[in-house]
Amino acid sequence: MLTKKSVLKSIQALPNNFETEQAIEQIVLLEKIRVGLEQSEQGLVHSKSHAKKSLKKWLK
Repeated sequence: MLTKKSVLKSIQALPNNFETEQAIEQIVLLEKIRVGLEQSEQGLVHSKSHAKKSLKKWLK
């Protein structure tokens, strides 16, 4: 769950004039980062060798 403090800090970093989509994108990015960090802490990550194997298949 995001904190109000982190969302406010992110929005305050936006320029004085911004589109609504920019604010939403900032909040979505914060959430994705939070989820990624949580997954990393839980060990739910792929190894470098696994990533290389996958990329090899995709880049054929």
